[in-house]
Parts: sequence; C-alpha cells; structure tokens
Amino acid sequence: MRGTYAIVFIVMSVAFHTASASTAEAPAATVNTINPMPPTITSRYFRASDGARLHWLEAMPAAAGRHIPVIVLVPGWSMPASIWHAQLASLGQRYRVIAFDPRGQGQSAIPRSGYNISRRARDLHELISRHRRVVLVGWSLGALETLQYVHLHGDARLAALVLVDSSVGEGQATAGGGFQAALRRDRRGTLTDFINAIFKSPRTQEDQDALIESALRMPLAASLALFPSKVPRTRWRNTARRFAKPLLYVVTPQFAEQAHELASNRPATQIEIFENAGHALFVDEPERFNALLAEFVADHLAQVKPQPRRRNR
Repeated sequence: MRGTYAIVFIVMSVAFHTASASTAEAPAATVNTINPMPPTITSRYFRASDGARLHWLEAMPAAAGRHIPVIVLVPGWSMPASIWHAQLASLGQRYRVIAFDPRGQGQSAIPRSGYNISRRARDLHELISRHRRVVLVGWSLGALETLQYVHLHGDARLAALVLVDSSVGEGQATAGGGFQAALRRDRRGTLTDFINAIFKSPRTQEDQDALIESALRMPLAASLALFPSKVPRTRWRNTARRFAKPLLYVVTPQFAEQAHELASNRPATQIEIFENAGHALFVDEPERFNALLAEFVADHLAQVKPQPRRRNR
C-alpha cells in the first residue's frame, strides 16, 4: 500500500461513521462426501420492489436438505459478489451460500435511484425473506448495511450475524480523510489505489483491472451517495449490542480496539483478529476465514432445530 491511499479503506470506513428475476433451483449434481468437489456457482436474479433487477451468486451441495443454513455474503463499497469466490467454492460444499450484488454493483442493474443505506437494507430484506435460518455476513460498507437491515427489519430470518472489518460504532470516531474529494478529482486513479490498498496478498493485474472496471459501472454520484455519513455512530453500536443471536466480529488491527470494546459491552460476541491480512481479509487468508466461518456456523446452528410450520386446518 502506497502514499495517501495506504489507509484508503480505513479512511473509507471512517467516512461511513463520521456523524455522531428467476429463482429456479440449480440442477442437482453428485456430491462426494469424502473429497467434496467444488460446487457449481450459479447466477440468479430477482426483481426488487422498486423494479431493480438484482443479482446474486449461489453455491450449495446437491444433496442439501431444505433446512440447511443459508450463508448470505454482502460485499463492501463498489465491490462485486464475485470477490467472495473462495467462500462460494469452499463453504458451498456444506451450506447454501449466496453472494449478493447490491444495486449498482457486480451484475446487478444500475437503477436511477436507491443508492442509500435504507433502500439497500430493504433490498437485503427482500433477498433474505426468500430463505430461512440465514447467517448474514457483511464486509465493510456491507457490514453497515447488514446492521441497518437488522435495525429496520429485525432478525426473525437470521440465525447469526458476521461483521467483517468495519466500524461498529464503538469508541471514538476518527477524523475522516478526503476520499470522496479524491474520487471527484480522479476517479480511476483513486479506485486503482483503493484496490491496491485492500489486499496484502499479491493480485494479478487482470484481477485488479476487473475490480476497477466493475466499480466504474456505477455512476460517480451514486457511488458517493452510498456513504451513510448522516447516520449516527450510535446506530451501529446499539444495533450490534442489542442483537440477541450469535455474532462474530472479524477484523484487521485497524478495528481491534472496537472488537475488544464490543466484546466487553456484549460478552457473547466472538471476535477474531487477522493480524497479517489486508482489509479484504477473506481474500488474503481464505482458508482461515472459511474455517472460522464454518466452525461458527456449526457451533451455533448444528443443535438448533427449525420450528415446524403450522398447518392451517
């Protein structure tokens, strides 16, 4: 990471908190339970209530039962669902895994409106309402959108929550930087530095270029509108503390202090610090992240039996 944008994602995270369709199932395939084959990753779409066509990627074992937990992965600002590829390929051998493209990102449509945290939380609600026993995983801005989802729509569909390398409103806010102003001056150059800053492991030029071009799909004004700077930090803090189900908070050192404070104020919180990873820690250390998430799901959901549906008489 170089120059001003060596801390671009820290600055971005701070900027978020500076204020006090077809749904047909994928065809079945044989699963080898001793040495599972990577699951097929399928593209799917649904139509949001305001008409926007939204996309997700899905992977799951062919022999999955109807009550298998569903892991929903939400990427950060401007990032596509495909950034979760390692999680789809690995966790999809055991669970139904969905990587969501928020509106304007990845392969989702670019509607004229809806680029605010409440509309995007509603998009999540409309996606999640199709499933039961959801483990919701949000990274960076996606973590704030998951907390906004819980704040606005409750946790009835959720079995657990995982927040990845984002502020949760603990401690004191840090002064933000000029990331938005830099985007206005030189969007491509700023995005290039931004992409370089979020990884510690080497990325190919092809991968970096693909992420930059994906981010450029969204109009500049829409991308800037996504920063929820008017939402008070207490929203995130209170929502996380009051969440009554299992919560895992996975961070790099930039958020370690917040992790310890959340665990102190909400003792049931499980925290994990990736000391040597970049902001996209699940890309830098996919095996560790996947094992952590699989263990978390197994520990908290294995003994939880879904409630049977009542039949109308």
